[in-house]
Amino acid sequence: MNILIFGDSITWGAYDPEQGGWATRLRNYFEEKDNDTDVYNLGISGDTTAALLNRIEIEAKSREPNLIIFAIGINDAQFIHSTNGLRVSLDEFQQNLAKLLSIAKKFTDKVVFVGLAAVDESKTTPCPWKPDKSYYNENIERLDNAIKKFCEDNKLKFIPMKNVVGNDDLIERGGRGVWGEFRRARAFRRSEARRLPIPCGFLKCGLFLK
Repeated sequence: MNILIFGDSITWGAYDPEQGGWATRLRNYFEEKDNDTDVYNLGISGDTTAALLNRIEIEAKSREPNLIIFAIGINDAQFIHSTNGLRVSLDEFQQNLAKLLSIAKKFTDKVVFVGLAAVDESKTTPCPWKPDKSYYNENIERLDNAIKKFCEDNKLKFIPMKNVVGNDDLIERGGRGVWGEFRRARAFRRSEARRLPIPCGFLKCGLFLK
């Protein structure tokens, strides 16, 4: 079984030097439990749905996926101060979701979307590494709701991140607290854990951990 995970820096594993992000941890889990399952971490730092459309088909074709997981959208929600708008508009975002699903279904009917996590706005308005850009939870929630509705309309599995972690669970690291290391998520319940793709009891760096 081939599992392809498309996403951004959270998927790629930024600021998780221990094990390289939740997608890599998922791969490690299957390597220990199931030698017949291969997990491909196809996250790229800074990626948006628009950028992903330029690479998804060629990457999927070369790996023959049985399951595709999308964890994308946080960078679409960036507010660009110089243009006074989102990096990817809501309308374009919704169109991109449909295009991504259409391409994914060329390879497999098993498609999952992971929702967007909230940020600590005190550290993301503006972003210290890109002062022209900010992350606002209002914009993130708007796109997260769009993903959820898209999944409902298309009868797809949606894994919500909303309310799983909050600002109190963030630890500043490397000057970028929003992508920093998470403490044990107090709001994370066993019932929620059973809905996630791997056995886990807490989150770290936006990651699912065993």
